[in-house]
Amino acid sequence: MKAAVVGGGVIGGGWAARFLLNGWDVAVFDPDPEAARKIGEVLAQARAALPRLYDVALPPEGRLDYAGSLAEAVADADWVQESVPERLNLKHRVLAEIGAAAPADAVVGSSTSGFRPSELTAKGDRAIVAHPFNPVYLLPLVELVGDAETCASAAQTLRGIGMYPLHVKREIDAHIADRLLEAVWREALWLVKDGIATTEEIDEAIRMGFGLRWAQMGLFETYRIAGGEAGMRHFLAQFGPALQWPWTKLMDVPDLDDALIDQIAAQSDAQSGALGIRDLERKRDANLVAILRALKVEDAGAGAVLRAHEAGMTRG
Repeated sequence: MKAAVVGGGVIGGGWAARFLLNGWDVAVFDPDPEAARKIGEVLAQARAALPRLYDVALPPEGRLDYAGSLAEAVADADWVQESVPERLNLKHRVLAEIGAAAPADAVVGSSTSGFRPSELTAKGDRAIVAHPFNPVYLLPLVELVGDAETCASAAQTLRGIGMYPLHVKREIDAHIADRLLEAVWREALWLVKDGIATTEEIDEAIRMGFGLRWAQMGLFETYRIAGGEAGMRHFLAQFGPALQWPWTKLMDVPDLDDALIDQIAAQSDAQSGALGIRDLERKRDANLVAILRALKVEDAGAGAVLRAHEAGMTRG
């Protein structure tokens, strides 16, 4: 099996690693002269982290090629993943080139975090949204949006490389997960701007509290427990009125002027600036491996996806 990755940034490199370490051959096209180095660093991270999730050996690694042209990369591909920057005119141009050169039966996925499939295909190009989360080689979620038959076929492929395809039945800007993240992000920006909390304090509130609950139960199931023996209905009756209180500013956005940008950047530097990006990535991956393995023991959340993928490799 062959995957073609068009665009070799953080997300494209993560896709290349996910496919490659699950036994697929991968062809990458990116005109950036630094693409091979950047993807090489992502692959080094993935090779160190992904095998530690499993108690069985991963399949033999596929072959990685850097193509000299987009047409060369997508030739004979079973899956094509477009991961170019979020500019719609650029995506239209790239998808048109992919459509002209890729096999007719190849799945064409776009890593877009915001565009709807109807926007991607407005000029007649074929594509579904296949939106992953960084690091792609460790986090299983990928949001699929678009033609139902194509999404169903894509989901089967993605399960085979250890991912969790979530079919979004109706298209909407930014899909599901990023809309939730945007709500938290907006409120966090206000907390910093209004001097309520620093970037570090906000991160501590997440990682020491509800972030741990979300990792294995998500939002609604967590709140169901909060309702006690009466469940979700009691929770809604008890806490529903709070939705009318002016607790959040979700319909308003602070102006990202130079002062706020400087404030956030300074706090972020104070929080973790002593560590380089590669150091932070290694720390992130080590933590994710530990959390995912713990969830695998309990067959919960993303750990259930991991356990099912491992069982499939054992049967294979």
